[in-house]
Amino acid sequence: MNPFEGENINSKRNDAIDAGVGFVVPFGVFFIMFIIATIFEYVAML
Repeated sequence: MNPFEGENINSKRNDAIDAGVGFVVPFGVFFIMFIIATIFEYVAML
């Protein structure tokens, strides 16, 4: 055990899952913003 963690560990989850969520969620938000902007641009051309 890591001596800095001590006996009371708040979370035993895998950090890779949190890192993956932290990468995928902002990517998804920016992708949705891109899709909305593309739709607005298409509607403006009509």
